[in-house]
Amino acid sequence: MKVLVPVKRVIDYNVKVRVKADGSGVDLANVKMSMNPFDEIAVEEAIRLKEAGKADEVIAVSIGVKQSQETLRTALAMGADRAILVVASDDVHQDIEPLAVAKILAAIIKEEEPGLVLCGKQAIDNDMNATGQMLSALLGWSQAMYANNIDLDGDHAVVTREVDGGLQTIKVTLPAIISADLRLNEPRYASLPNIMKAKKKPMDEKTAADYGVDVTPRLTVVKTSEPAERAAGIKVGSVDELVAKLKEAGAV
Repeated sequence: MKVLVPVKRVIDYNVKVRVKADGSGVDLANVKMSMNPFDEIAVEEAIRLKEAGKADEVIAVSIGVKQSQETLRTALAMGADRAILVVASDDVHQDIEPLAVAKILAAIIKEEEPGLVLCGKQAIDNDMNATGQMLSALLGWSQAMYANNIDLDGDHAVVTREVDGGLQTIKVTLPAIISADLRLNEPRYASLPNIMKAKKKPMDEKTAADYGVDVTPRLTVVKTSEPAERAAGIKVGSVDELVAKLKEAGAV
């Protein structure tokens, strides 16, 4: 069984994001980029399925700018077998919207015929949390979102997922779309020998036009701004004063 894993190039989660002075977007100049953390978890899970003998091949796919090949090389160094890069934009500031991504992935899936798609639950740059669900609808496949445990059982997958009330275990028919939550696993570090081997692994390069998908944005960013600064706290001299302050604020 093939496992397909979409991965996205985003600002590294350790970097403090800066907003442009004109509020038109986020400043990406000289900023470290890396794989979306949730996608990294999905790659790790796919590799573990292969190591357990439940998958035969892991294919990493990235849709965006040409620089996304660096992200794919990271996935290959972790253990993915091959990669597909779909160049959909020349502008690093253009974010390919979830519906366009889902349509391109649907076309790739029809070519590759994987038995499972593992993706991150959301990207940390736009927090859309929509691509997996849209892909499921386009393909008519089962979906299990926010997984923190996956167990493949024949032509089914038993998935424990995180919900507001705690944990929910569901059984879905394969092929399926499963999105990874934070507690699914701890991704491995790519070793130097594997980083070197990744350079020789195959990476096909396509364009959005090859799949007949229009990636023209349907959303317009009106304004981007920094979050409001947190107001300073106050010190109180006693428990009675604390209770009085809380009553004034309507907290009790």
